[in-house]
Amino acid sequence: MDSPTATLIQILRDRVNKLVSEGNYDEAVHAASAAVEKAQQALSSDLESIDEFANTLELRGELYRSIGRPEDAREDFKGAIDQLDNRPDRQLQIARLHATLGAVYDDLGQTDRAGSFWEKALELFEKQEPPSPLDVALMANNLAYLRKTSGDIDGAETYFLKALQIYHELLGPDHEETATVSNNLGALYHASGYFEQAREMHMMALEARRQKLGDEHPDTAQSHNNLALALLETGDRSWARRHFEKSLAAFEQLGAPYRQDLEAVADNFCSFLRAEGETTTAERIEGKLRELVGA
Repeated sequence: MDSPTATLIQILRDRVNKLVSEGNYDEAVHAASAAVEKAQQALSSDLESIDEFANTLELRGELYRSIGRPEDAREDFKGAIDQLDNRPDRQLQIARLHATLGAVYDDLGQTDRAGSFWEKALELFEKQEPPSPLDVALMANNLAYLRKTSGDIDGAETYFLKALQIYHELLGPDHEETATVSNNLGALYHASGYFEQAREMHMMALEARRQKLGDEHPDTAQSHNNLALALLETGDRSWARRHFEKSLAAFEQLGAPYRQDLEAVADNFCSFLRAEGETTTAERIEGKLRELVGA
């Protein structure tokens, strides 16, 4: 690719980024399309021109996805993958494209296709030299969700554990990502009836979130609720009550954006209170909730 053409494409790429930063997405799409068009005009057997064309397709694909045009994003990502096919020197970019294309298919509700691209991305990230373990963990977590949704509990556990091992070893037990996977694994165990394991996973998630995010963060509040539900199943009812109370208080403070979470926690807590014979307390909480949400 000649220098003037490469310079023009870079100018257009810079313009896309500037327009996006200004919130001018319509013009950003035009600029990205101009970059794709110019790169395609310059396309030849030269690897530099192939790389430039793939890069502009990826740029526009990311833009399409960010503005809610997944079908267009899908075509650009597929085109970029086709351009870079059988290129060991571009393996990391190919892995990234597969990961993103999987997310696009997930956005489109095509979970089987999403899973196949995430599996390929995981395989490619594992083959990286040096390896890319945090990307592997992300793909594993995504695949675990798909397995859980399809009812493959063993498959979901395998992928969640893979992600947990990586995050625990590389980021530490108190990192947000470690806490997220611990929470996800806890939910899987709870749904599968393994309540002792669910309790420990939710305990780990809560400890990490309190350490990193504080008691007023919505993720911490959710962990209090999740742990309370697990504690009920393991017979620790008084302890469960304290965690319901902490979760409810936090979501009350967080306000309108977390109305649905507040209602869900209040429903769980009130069910617990009625089982304890505390109907009056449950009714008081429900009355306060109606006042808060304006129902």
